[in-house]
Amino acid sequence: MSLIIILSCIIALIILITWAKFNPFLAFLIVSLLAGWLLGIPLDSLTKSVKKGIGDMLGELFIIIGIGAMFGKLVAESGAAQRISKVLINLSGEKHIRWAMMLTGFVVGIPLFYNVGFVLLIPLVFSVVYQTKLPALYVGIPLIASLSVTHGFLPPHPSPTALVAQFHADLGSTLLYGIMIAIPAVIIAGPLFSNTLKKIKSTPLHTFQVKEKPEDKLPGTTNSLLTSLLPVLLLAMSTLLPLMKTDDKTFGQIIIFIGDPVIVMLLSLMIATFTLGTGTGKSIKEIMEFYGESIKDVSLIFLVVAGAGALKQILIDSGVSGEIGEMLKSWSVHPLFLGWIIAATIRVCIGSATVAGLTAAGILAPVITTLNVNPNLMVLSVGAGSLMFSHVNDSGFWLFKEYFNLSIKDTIRSWSLMETIVSVAGLIGVMILNIFI
Repeated sequence: MSLIIILSCIIALIILITWAKFNPFLAFLIVSLLAGWLLGIPLDSLTKSVKKGIGDMLGELFIIIGIGAMFGKLVAESGAAQRISKVLINLSGEKHIRWAMMLTGFVVGIPLFYNVGFVLLIPLVFSVVYQTKLPALYVGIPLIASLSVTHGFLPPHPSPTALVAQFHADLGSTLLYGIMIAIPAVIIAGPLFSNTLKKIKSTPLHTFQVKEKPEDKLPGTTNSLLTSLLPVLLLAMSTLLPLMKTDDKTFGQIIIFIGDPVIVMLLSLMIATFTLGTGTGKSIKEIMEFYGESIKDVSLIFLVVAGAGALKQILIDSGVSGEIGEMLKSWSVHPLFLGWIIAATIRVCIGSATVAGLTAAGILAPVITTLNVNPNLMVLSVGAGSLMFSHVNDSGFWLFKEYFNLSIKDTIRSWSLMETIVSVAGLIGVMILNIFI
């Protein structure tokens, strides 16, 4: 019954947005309240779940998307994105630019959370699109696929790291196996799949539409690269600092503070304000006007992501994810496939990859020792399942849709299918590795 309710609510959400032309945020609120009532959440707790979902989703994302939009706007307006895209095109050639984008996404995606990497690299994607006149999805999907794979498969990202702990796996072995599976998954879902997306039209948000500057007006290559990659470098450093053993509590607190993605983004923006802003002849007033314009352009994204958070929280508070998992646990299938199918089903129903992975782990962890399966591969199987078919109940779906300015149909055709390919390729890779390990 719960599955029927969830499916009906998702269909209602799609109809409200596409046919009835409702604002996505309003559609999410209506469907979230309806889903909560039908799934048995008490009326006096229903709005609390909606508020919690919105607050939890926007708590960190609001700052990251906001600062990321400002950072991206400055990178685009200063000419740094144009400079970097020229370097990439010169190094790889237009023919191989998608492979260069895939490699960029993979390297950046290992230390960065998905949302941070997404908002940081979007200006680069659109700058390359402007320089080469190639379709946006054709260029962007290889990079986005890399970010998605590292998010779902590789520590130190939250879900795989938590799964390693719950399944008592080895972090180093999981990372090694994860890279072995991630590389073919990214190639299939990135450069190969993007060949099918050439005819889909995508007009980037105005904030990231690049206005070509004369060569002598562009910032230097070193300045452009170092400033644009500064958040990546700072976050990479912050993951290494905790390895330094110290009994000084104050030093430990400082490390945690400066390693927080919000602080990293804010610090990077402040430095960029001078290196790409005043350092290139712009006034503080002009730079602040750029920042103000960037927030206007992403304001709808805030609302849509908030709405997705409300629906996700309703589905979590109703307990439906655990109910689905327990129902699937009784299936007589290979343990690795079972882990994948539990995570995949919860992902499709709930929307959140992290919730899907952790819920599946909570169901399987108590019996992992009796399943006679490699725990490192179980981490990767569940991680792959948690990426399955992202659609309208996932904030990542709307983030992708709004930034690339696509219809729901084209977002499903590109983003949702890409995520499905990554998930299935990951499962196949796990099953192949299981033969030899």
